[in-house]
Amino acid sequence: MSKSNVKLHWSAALLLVLGGAGQAGSIVETFGSGTNQFSINFVEIGNPGNTADSSGAPNPAGSVAYTYHLGTYEISRDMVTKANAAGGLGITMADMSTYVGGNFASRAATGISWNEAARFVNYLNTSRGYQAAYNFTTGGSNDNITLWGAGQYSGNNRFRHKDAIFVLPSVDEWYKAAYGSPSGNWYDYATGSNSSPSKSLSGTTAGTAVYGHATLQGATDVALAGGPSAYGAVGQGGNVWEWNETAYDGVNDSASEGRTIRGGGWTSSAEEMGATIRLPFSNE
Repeated sequence: MSKSNVKLHWSAALLLVLGGAGQAGSIVETFGSGTNQFSINFVEIGNPGNTADSSGAPNPAGSVAYTYHLGTYEISRDMVTKANAAGGLGITMADMSTYVGGNFASRAATGISWNEAARFVNYLNTSRGYQAAYNFTTGGSNDNITLWGAGQYSGNNRFRHKDAIFVLPSVDEWYKAAYGSPSGNWYDYATGSNSSPSKSLSGTTAGTAVYGHATLQGATDVALAGGPSAYGAVGQGGNVWEWNETAYDGVNDSASEGRTIRGGGWTSSAEEMGATIRLPFSNE
């Protein structure tokens, strides 16, 4: 897949909040103020310490030791626009004005690099007085991060600060929310099913996803991006490709190494939305 084809689908979608700041169940977090205020809905991803799935990619995948919250919907253009205005982030989204989906505020944000997605996440943290998740030492919106030093990260994940609240989902956090379930069962698609989703242009009907459409169709509203996963997250299959925090090799030890996109977009095939597909891509 060429960069020009995939870039339109990149999104800052599906941010997660670790532990839900002490809250259980579905939660809503609000950021900014006045005309730049926006809210993000989160669903709880429970069943901590679950057994990993051995049938997807990477193999194994999806075992997470803790309860966390994942964004219910993909990040919208409106959220990025308001974060840009309030935080001076300089994130540039793709111009979708010639697409059917257009540049409407409720559409999924597209054209966002990994570094831009990470700066958006940092704003969510710092605007609320929390520790930034990612270590940017330069001002350019698409400049690479610097790795955190000893005592600032946990495990082998030198991308993520250990004290951050809002972060991009790791490969396992994303995978569990998409293909897992509270019962511990695993599914091939992010609709709580082993069958290919039915194609939809927009809506919330169970077992549907926004995929298999012409390029000029564009992304749909984040709240109408198909049926939910077994955990209740919407749009992890189809609509827009989504960044994972984790590097493609699984070890976050180089600031410039390629990251992973997955989940498929509005032009994707059913296979591209499945649990066995993850694509390496430049973080820029």
